[in-house]
This record gives sequence, structure tokens and C-alpha cells, in this order.
Amino acid sequence: MERIWLKSYEPGVPHSIEYPEISLYEMFQETVKQYSDLPALSFMGHEITYAGLQSQVEELAAALEGLGVKKGDRVAIHLPNCPQFPIAFYAALSLGAIAVPCNPMYVARELTHQLNDSETETIITLTSFYKMIKELQPKTTLKNIIAVNLEGDSVKIETDDYSFASLMKEYGGKQAQPVEVLPEDRAAFMYTGGATGVSKGAILQHRHLLANALQLKAWAPDLKNGEEIFLSVLPLYHSYGLTLALNLPVLTGNKMVLLPRFELRSVLQTIDREKPTRFPGVPTMYVAINNAPDLHEYDLSSIKVCNSGAAPLPVKVQEVFEKITGGKLTEGYGLSEASPVTHSNPIYGKNVPGSIGLPIPDTEMKIVDIETGDTELPIGESGELCVRGPQVMEGYLNMPEETAQSLRDGWLYTGDIAKVDEEGYTYIVDRKKDMVIAGGYNIFPRDIEEVLYTHPKIMEATAIGISDPYRGETLKAYVVLKEGETLTEEEVIEFCKENLAAYKVPKLVEFRTELPKTMVGKILRRALREEEEKKTKER
Repeated sequence: MERIWLKSYEPGVPHSIEYPEISLYEMFQETVKQYSDLPALSFMGHEITYAGLQSQVEELAAALEGLGVKKGDRVAIHLPNCPQFPIAFYAALSLGAIAVPCNPMYVARELTHQLNDSETETIITLTSFYKMIKELQPKTTLKNIIAVNLEGDSVKIETDDYSFASLMKEYGGKQAQPVEVLPEDRAAFMYTGGATGVSKGAILQHRHLLANALQLKAWAPDLKNGEEIFLSVLPLYHSYGLTLALNLPVLTGNKMVLLPRFELRSVLQTIDREKPTRFPGVPTMYVAINNAPDLHEYDLSSIKVCNSGAAPLPVKVQEVFEKITGGKLTEGYGLSEASPVTHSNPIYGKNVPGSIGLPIPDTEMKIVDIETGDTELPIGESGELCVRGPQVMEGYLNMPEETAQSLRDGWLYTGDIAKVDEEGYTYIVDRKKDMVIAGGYNIFPRDIEEVLYTHPKIMEATAIGISDPYRGETLKAYVVLKEGETLTEEEVIEFCKENLAAYKVPKLVEFRTELPKTMVGKILRRALREEEEKKTKER
């Protein structure tokens, strides 16, 4: 079958690009050479030039080396968006160490799994999380804890741990011994939920992450080196933020305005003050901006291009946001296993509402039958989306069976059901089985169910995503209590808050005497979703 979609690329974008045989850290060094005096970061009103950033990266690398970190070791970066994140990321890479970005919203149970699975010995965290890290340390392989103080906390660091600021002062002006880092060396373990609910570490090499940054640079023909300003509010611990809000601006020598989290007023003020030209985000961010009551008080006209991902982008949201800013808002698609971007609507070419667009340069795709995955389907038929390209992961950490299922003959089987039209535009028909996307976060019901089943009064439980006009989906739990027991919705939600990251906590709880099941006793989430859809239509 002819791959007709190769005819439909963004105007001015090459089908194939060159990939230099360098590491991600060497990419950073090349940028520093060219743009040393230009601003690299802006955070809370303070700027750091690329030369200044390099100095801090080198000092932290020397400090990590002093703590015994060597090539192949894991360094967990348990931070929100702040200067210490890129400093830690590139410092770890310079030593040949593997970065393990961790979601700061994780509770101890979730973080413990990630640290143990990755065999992490060094973590860089906030002082506000220091107590939690110390409590879970005996259950993990952690040896070095480095605490970053962003808010003036008076947290006392124990003598066997380290203050980020003190380490930087101690190693000021020092450099680590040079280490050979190859493009095929591992750069990061990016953790993502699995169909079974088990968090999986996607192994991304230097060449994978560099390739995706280069692909996205090529996809934006008007992206100027050293002249753009990126609003980096996407979390850098997520593959989407790591590539579009960190590696891409660094590759192009551009300035990043870092925000720790999306807070509407802060974002509007930052856009008005800093004048960013690029704003990668998720639909809920653009929805919030569109509906800001005092929107007229802010100048958003600096924004030229926004890449939307992580959830479907409603057409109306796109139209309103483009009218407000005068910029372009395009929908794309990706997954952590692909560093993450594989598709995007053209920025200035044909933009198809409801579509994830076209494959980015050097990315092939095919639609295969769901049953076997062996038969390629014709145009218009729905099947599993498979992609192949230089950005696709090495495999899953410690999971050979899952790797073999996802990677076959060089193709990444995404688990998403899609179809392609005559012009090569791709449409996601259905998402990975049972996955919920709420507010841009990927949530797997199994995570919630495992917690609910630990409650002494709960006999059975499941969770699904129900339609929500703001968050995309809202998480709803269904609970069957043990005989004679009583619980309230508030008590269930509070229990979840104690054991799950905030974005995984169900917003709604429904008590039932039984749950729909298959003949073999498997709970039918699909039946519950159909019930909710019927209720929505009847309203």
C-alpha cells in the first residue's frame, strides 16, 4: 500500500532531515557556544543566560561526581518547573547518568515504585518533599538526597543529605571529569501508565530525544534560533514538556519562561509581561484562558504558535483562542514511548479539525487490524495505529514481555485505534483501552482500583472516565460495599486523596449492589461508560 500521507507535509517542511551523531548534552554545549550571552531561562523575574546555565550545569555535574554518580547511574529529578530542573537534567546527562523525571504530585507509594523500578540512588527534590523522601528512603535504593529550597523553607537537612545551594557553593567553578556519552546511550526513563495500571519506564536514548526535538524544529519552518520565547508551563517531568518546553528551546537557543504550574492569573500576567511567542500546552489550558473573566486586561498578541496535545482539542476552543491571540493553535499526538511526538497538524498548511494531523518528518505510520496486528488496513478503516521513526524508544525498563508486545519489527504499536483519510490526516477513533485523560493527565483505572480495594469496607470497585466539558474527562468510581458496611462519597474521596496523586482522585463516587461483569467475572467498564453516555443524552 502506498504511503500517500508523505505527500501532505507542512509547506516548507522536508520529508527527511539530518541527525547529528551527538548526545543531548553535546547539543546543549553547541547551543551555549552560539548563544552564550542570550537568556536561557526566566523564572520569577530572574534571568539566566546560556553561559550562566552552563556554569551551573558544570558545577552540579562536579557535585554529583563527588557524590559518586557515574555513567549509567540513575538521577531522579523530583521537581516542578524551576531552573534546578534543566540544571539537574543536563548535569546528569553530562556524566552519562540516566535522568528519571518524577511527578512531584506522586504520593509515597507511587514514588517508591518508580525509584525501585529504576534502581535510583540519587534524587533531587524540593525541601517541601524532604520529609516524605526520608520516610520512604529505607524502602528504596536511594543513597543521596539533594534538597532544593524554592520557598524559603526552614527544613533541617540531616547530615547525611545535601542542600542543592550548599553543593553548588562547594563545587563553584569546578568541573567533572569528561565522560564519553554516545547517541545510543540511555538518557532518560520516562514513566508512563500501562494497560494493566503498572507504571512502565520507557527507555529513551540520547538520539531519540534529540531526534524528536529536531523533527519539531523542522515542522515549524518559521521557528527562529535565538529570537523566540517559550512559555514553559507544561511539566518538564512529562515527555511532552521535556521535549517541547525544554529540549526544543535549548536546541534553538531560545529563552524559556518557566512556571511551576498552570495558574490562570499567573499565566496571563506572564504572557502580558514576558511576551512569549511559543506556548505548548493542553486543551484545558486554552479553555481556561478563553474563559478568563478579565481577559481584556492582558495583551496576548505575542503568541504566534501553540502546540496542543495530551487530549483532544475541541474545534471551538481552537477557534476562540486563535481569535483572542492572533496566533496558531494546532493539535498533535504523541506518547512517551516516542519521545513523544509522532503527528501534528500543519501550522500554516491545511489544518483538519478533529484530526491529529500528519506524521512529522521521518515518521512512518500504518493502521493494522486489531486482532493480530499483522494486516495493514486500507484508507478509512479503523485499526491500531503503529508508528516507526528515529524517536521511538528502546523498550520498557525491566519489562521484556511488554516491550515485545509494543515493539514489533521496528514498529511501535500504540494501542490507540485510528483511521487515516485520503490526504494522510489521521484520526484517533478510540484511546487505549480504559485509559482516562483528565486535565491532560493520563490515568489508568487500575491505579484507583488498587487503592479502593485496600479499604476495609469495600468489596468491589472500578473507575471510568465520564465526559467533562472542562477537563475532557472526570474520574468516577463505582463501589460495592461489604455486607453491613456504610461509607459516604466524601469518605471514599478522602481515602483516595491519602493514597493517590491529586489528579487521580475520583471526583464522583457511586455506590452499587453489584457491578456489570462478563461471563468469566471480569468487570465491564464499557457497560458503565455506555450507561453514563445514555444519561448525558437524556439530560
